Amino acid sequence: MNENEPPQILHIEPRWPVALTILVVLGLLVVLPDRIRLFPAWFVNFAAIAILVSITAVPLTGATARWRSIERTIMLFFIVVVGSGTIVGMASLIREMVIRSKAIDGLLLLSSSVGMWISNVLTFSLLYWQIDRGGPEARMNDAGKRPDWLFLQTGTPEGVPPDWRPTFVDYLYLAFSTAMAFSPTDAMPLTSRTKIMVMIESSISLATIVVVAARAISILGN
Repeated sequence: MNENEPPQILHIEPRWPVALTILVVLGLLVVLPDRIRLFPAWFVNFAAIAILVSITAVPLTGATARWRSIERTIMLFFIVVVGSGTIVGMASLIREMVIRSKAIDGLLLLSSSVGMWISNVLTFSLLYWQIDRGGPEARMNDAGKRPDWLFLQTGTPEGVPPDWRPTFVDYLYLAFSTAMAFSPTDAMPLTSRTKIMVMIESSISLATIVVVAARAISILGN
């Protein structure tokens, strides 16, 4: 066992909000149009089984170091693959807008952009949740990992419970507000990697809203 890890996991963060988020992301991968969908149906089914098994096993096994490592590896792989698919899909939509601007369907373009925007938010919420302070159990048990985000609650301890720790909902709100405002709102990035992540998420969101969605609304209006 790593000497930097707590000798015993006493607190385990519930995984059901994470499971619901993953199911929504997988559902979006299925319903996206074929022309911008990067993955076949079998991959989505395989990914669903692998990631849901890993996050279910963590609480069932008492959050052992082995299963936390498996969950983290599968989760990060899933995030990279889905994030890459979102970027490729965005590039495909923009290419169609440029090459086939008169033939493209506005309603389909709008629905695709909304789906990719939601997928972007949910994917980055999973990423922030997984990496900050060493992961969910490291945060819950004060493993002493360096924080990646400075939350407002940590600066006002009198207004929150003494054992407050950020959970998945906090990272979901963080990803949502970053996508809406193109920058964090109530939490500040403290490390270089989180600043890069914010830049990537904001750029995807900006391209989705300003370029794709705006063009879709223009087509529908005409």
